[in-house]
Amino acid sequence: MDKSQNKIKTFLTDLFFPKFCLGCQKEGIYLCDDCRALLEISEFNYCLCESKGAPKRLMTNPSIKEQVGKCNKCQDKKLAGLFFALPYKEKPLTKKLIYQFKYAPYLKDLAKTLASILVEHLVLTEKNTDKIWKNSILVPVPLDIEKLKNRGYNQSEELANELSKIINVPVVSNVLIKIKHTDSQMKLKKHEREKNVEGAFMVKKPFDFAQGKKIFLVDDVYTTGSTMQECARVLRDAGAKTVWGICLAREEL
Repeated sequence: MDKSQNKIKTFLTDLFFPKFCLGCQKEGIYLCDDCRALLEISEFNYCLCESKGAPKRLMTNPSIKEQVGKCNKCQDKKLAGLFFALPYKEKPLTKKLIYQFKYAPYLKDLAKTLASILVEHLVLTEKNTDKIWKNSILVPVPLDIEKLKNRGYNQSEELANELSKIINVPVVSNVLIKIKHTDSQMKLKKHEREKNVEGAFMVKKPFDFAQGKKIFLVDDVYTTGSTMQECARVLRDAGAKTVWGICLAREEL
């Protein structure tokens, strides 16, 4: 589809299915500038630590003169670190944006707005650099086949695709796959979540092209990290150099 066809398609879509701000209902956009300013996109990076209240803020390690991905307590975790733009429970608007992205009426093109929020976080934390993205790929967390059929798309893949366009890092969405149905993680306790996703993912062969690369797992919300940790484990076992997480929001425990 060329540019002129894209413009016509966009015009007709906006004409018959107009966008409204999910914060104030202003017409023309899913998130207006005024409502976006209320989100308080994070200017800091945090550890994977699970704690009551806000997660532990990471500081620069003076011995290597750069910020590390996790504290000493979390070194045994397979995930090297986590980038997240918003605290999930802080603003009702954050929950609404994510809900509308994942559930009916399925605002699939919200991915562009959400990806821009992630990039703003990366810019604020000085992580949107060539050094960070060198020799990297984006891998979306796979979705249950049943959920994929019902929704028609994987929200993590849509987010990764839009993020890729901005940071110029390729997306690989057909290597990490889900091989086992899992119950919804929402109402499960931490140990139940870990058991629920155990053995749920695998890496398809061949995986040679991704060996030695830095992988960024993309998802919408990080809670206990059980899903990302299991994905990171199978990717590391398959030869990935390091596995980081990128998500729009983190839920405080």
